[in-house]
Amino acid sequence: MDRLDWPLAWLRAELGYEPHDLTLFRTALTHRSAPGPNNERLEFLGDAVLNLVVAHHLYAAFPDASEGDLSRLRARVVSGEPLAQIAASLKLGEALQLGSGELKSGGFRRQSILADAFEAVCGAVYLDGGFAAANSLIERLFEPRIAALPAPHELKDAKTRLQEYLQSRGLPLPQYRVERIEGEAHEQTFHVTCEVPALRLAGEGRGSSRRRAEQEAAERILSDLDGDTGLGT
Repeated sequence: MDRLDWPLAWLRAELGYEPHDLTLFRTALTHRSAPGPNNERLEFLGDAVLNLVVAHHLYAAFPDASEGDLSRLRARVVSGEPLAQIAASLKLGEALQLGSGELKSGGFRRQSILADAFEAVCGAVYLDGGFAAANSLIERLFEPRIAALPAPHELKDAKTRLQEYLQSRGLPLPQYRVERIEGEAHEQTFHVTCEVPALRLAGEGRGSSRRRAEQEAAERILSDLDGDTGLGT
């Protein structure tokens, strides 16, 4: 394939997109380690477009979700790992132009490079075809992931869910207490108790850190409440 046309086959095969300005996509698929214009500016633009489209979709799909819930849901969809997974499914790494150093180190498989390049492609589609084209592409690629998202409250950790449950009922916050710490300094196990005196409930947890032990203890309280609140796992 001619060097000037190298992104065209990928765009048609993987995105089903017919570009007006192929130069935009050559830039979107060029990492800064390679010679010529790179994709960093398009990445910046694509990030904004991607977040707007996904935020709009989530806003419509979860009408009862709070701002915090929507932010957590969006993070599940547009963080580095899911973006890299989508990029890999589109064989984007095979279309990337990388410098020799990145090629030797397997940069075409690196999560950060794939995620950034995918954002750059979204930016290129926006400039090339307008918002409607970008919106259509992003919704098509992300709709299955959005449909598979858990209920918003399930994205919160146990301590947060327990705290919000108590606050919503005007009850005092839970009390956490470290009962004991076992093991050497480099391999400790924390034993923690979580108590909710107002409900006469207590739960025990253990973990490799105080935070993990507290989360487990809070989860046990939520399990006790599950029958009435639906907050448990």
